[in-house]
Amino acid sequence: MMNFLVKTIANAGALAVAVWLLDKITLTGAGTGKKVGTLLLVALIFGLVNFLVKPIVQLLSLPLLILTLGLFTLVVNALMLMLTSWLADKLDLSFHVEGFWTAVLGGLIISIVSWALNMVLPDRD
Repeated sequence: MMNFLVKTIANAGALAVAVWLLDKITLTGAGTGKKVGTLLLVALIFGLVNFLVKPIVQLLSLPLLILTLGLFTLVVNALMLMLTSWLADKLDLSFHVEGFWTAVLGGLIISIVSWALNMVLPDRD
């Protein structure tokens, strides 16, 4: 349970950095509290997408992952971010990623920041 909470907080922090750095990844809301709540919900969705969908996509794209020496992972991460944006829209959350290349760059930022935060945050489970 603690590990899940730490990963969700790390995802929320990583998503916040991507929103801050990229104009085409947007998070809108009335106030800071609403934005933080939305960010946590989007982080949960992102975590679920990465847990449930990403392994299937990676398995199906294994030949491309091998052929590109893992660089296709950037495309997979972008697709997971776009799927998260689509699901957030369906759930009426104010999070949006505009365009594939924005998703690629956003996925890269989120991966780096999430990795760094997971190194710093406690991991007990």
